[in-house]
Amino acid sequence: MPIAFTRAPAEVERKEPGIGGKPPVDRRPTGGGGGGGDDDWQNPKHGPRERLQRIRFFVFFALAGDMMFFAALVVLFFARQAGMHMDPRSHEMIGDWHPIQLPPIVYLNTAVLILSSLTMEMARRNIFREMDVLEEWLGLGKPALRRALPWLVATLALGSLFVTGQMIAWKQLTAQGFAFTQGVTPASYFFYVVTGLHAGHLMLGVLALVLCVTALAWFRRVESRQIAVDITAWYWHTLGAAWILLLAVLAVGQ
Repeated sequence: MPIAFTRAPAEVERKEPGIGGKPPVDRRPTGGGGGGGDDDWQNPKHGPRERLQRIRFFVFFALAGDMMFFAALVVLFFARQAGMHMDPRSHEMIGDWHPIQLPPIVYLNTAVLILSSLTMEMARRNIFREMDVLEEWLGLGKPALRRALPWLVATLALGSLFVTGQMIAWKQLTAQGFAFTQGVTPASYFFYVVTGLHAGHLMLGVLALVLCVTALAWFRRVESRQIAVDITAWYWHTLGAAWILLLAVLAVGQ
């Protein structure tokens, strides 16, 4: 009776679908030997998703340094409150810290910044909307960009409004007799320093928004637009969280 030989089926190795994936590859039995060949694509991927993750890592690292800077300001705030000097008349130790009343517009500015963080998140979510991204990949227009752009412009307007409101807060503090050049106390000086440094960071965020909106019109690949909006959003959210922390210290910590 003749022996029937059957051909060994090819082993199909599949890769999970996703950005940067490759189609199934037939891996037929070999006699062993050197490497290379089809196994080379099993190395770490370099697609858009991995590119976004790498950029996020560096952004998070930089933002962590920024948050530590603001945390150091909080520590300095409480350390400065303990400062004392001796009264030459009574020879008693008197505290240097005299609390100030925060300008009312500061709370309105906070609401504006929170709202801007919500609009920024809406822009980030829309640029990653799967159906719109798929249409852009297929060359059917730029629906994700059209959805995200109005939210980015709204964030830009709200951020500019926040910075303007902080300038008004400085003028209101000056009207109370705590000008930065004269009549300044440790508490008012700290208010100027904290709000000024945060406003400087936020102005960089406004500049980043301007560059982001401008770059979106030039980037041809949807993943490049996603990365631009994503890193801008994380920077903006971090500044919002930092301001809430600083405001709590200024309003309650005194």
